[in-house]
Amino acid sequence: QVHLVESGGGLVQPGGSLRLSCTAKGISFSTYTVGWYRQAPGKQRELVATIIGGGGTNYADSIKGRFTIAKDNAKNTVELQMNNLKPDDTAVYYCTARRFGEIHWGQGTQVTVSS
Repeated sequence: QVHLVESGGGLVQPGGSLRLSCTAKGISFSTYTVGWYRQAPGKQRELVATIIGGGGTNYADSIKGRFTIAKDNAKNTVELQMNNLKPDDTAVYYCTARRFGEIHWGQGTQVTVSS
């Protein structure tokens, strides 16, 4: 059975930083495209960043230059470093792993950016 477990969310002031982490059990991140999505209240879930098996990355325009995704295949983890956070970044952040027709989601971790 596959489990993706996120950690690192919380409350931060505008301009601050957080690092989200996701650990997988039951699959190897080295063979998946892994990444982060987020969903704000009343909005659709949207892509934040992804990283493919070979290491190539893709970022949403809204977070380019502020967020960095990184994967550690040995530890089977993916992290999202979030800097210069803005109130609009407030959302539940979900870790995801997918390949072909298979997709797995974590339970989500809340990020709140507020003064």
